[in-house]
Amino acid sequence: MTTGYIILETGEIFSGKLIGKVKRSAGEIVFNTSMTGHQHILTNPSYTGQIIVFSYPVIGGYRIRSKENKTKKIYAQGVVIKEICNVPSYDPLAISMESVLEKDNIPCLTEVDTRALIKTIRKRGTVKAVISDDMNDKPETNTSFKPVNKVSTKTVIQYTNDVNAPHIVIVDFGVEQEIVQYFINANCRVTLVPYDYSFENILQLKPDGIVLSNGPGDPMDLIDEIEKIYKLSTLFPTLGISLGHQLVALAYGAKTEALPFGHRGGNYPVKDLRTGKVYITTQNHGYTVIDQTIDRNEFNISYQNVNDGSIEGIEHKQKPIQTVQFYPDTVFPSQMETGHIFHSFLETVNKNTGVMSYAVK
Repeated sequence: MTTGYIILETGEIFSGKLIGKVKRSAGEIVFNTSMTGHQHILTNPSYTGQIIVFSYPVIGGYRIRSKENKTKKIYAQGVVIKEICNVPSYDPLAISMESVLEKDNIPCLTEVDTRALIKTIRKRGTVKAVISDDMNDKPETNTSFKPVNKVSTKTVIQYTNDVNAPHIVIVDFGVEQEIVQYFINANCRVTLVPYDYSFENILQLKPDGIVLSNGPGDPMDLIDEIEKIYKLSTLFPTLGISLGHQLVALAYGAKTEALPFGHRGGNYPVKDLRTGKVYITTQNHGYTVIDQTIDRNEFNISYQNVNDGSIEGIEHKQKPIQTVQFYPDTVFPSQMETGHIFHSFLETVNKNTGVMSYAVK
């Protein structure tokens, strides 16, 4: 290992040891508070263009499944950790974190004071940074790109062909494959389409329900898709997830803004304002819907973040439209706390299409 640095555009420099052959990578610097599930985090498309700092001090002790690693791509630009563990505590035959990062040419900076670094990010906000072996390197601050272009499917993908099953069309802004798999397991006919697939083309698919997926970046970068989203949501039951939630809000006149340093982790408490129940949720986003801009004549606030009061979900008063800022539980969590969101959406789809029932495997 050689000496390396994480250099912030605001001037702060933190040193550590570089792992892997790649010695430089730049992007937005963000932090994640999860203790486990690091393979799932690295392969989440919503981290496109970002350097992830893990707050948990030892990363790699939780196993990485070889089967999943062969089918998933790492989207993060780089990783910064306090200490790396290359021997998972309960599965010595699992793949090590170091080998996974090296395979995908993802630079990792270890032996970093991540506590001090995260405190700096909380103070400075989400800023540009660079991992480098050159202490005098500087991050690119004038670059701009639309990260959704890198993660959205380029072609229409039909996953199942049962013409008698409810047809769910997922508009792909950077969807997690577990969301696709959930609807397949629920015996739905699933079609994945590019984020910029036209309204007319989606109509030709004859959907029974629309899912607007999670994805990376600023929702305002997708302003050209807002009219399409509005039209679709007036015709079909619609579920917006994370970025999809923000886009539905924009389509109905609300506004969004950047959070000081984002919500990224698996331990965010969210309150269901209809029942009073609090759920611990997984989140990954840097923007939020501004509460005061939501039309209360059209929408109810369904979920709210317990920590900062930010909006975590809205529900239309007349139309079958519901959104959540967090990721509903799918196939991985041992306790399906928020899986009822998918269940509720499919019940709405069935009611609107005349399909009597569906079975979740």
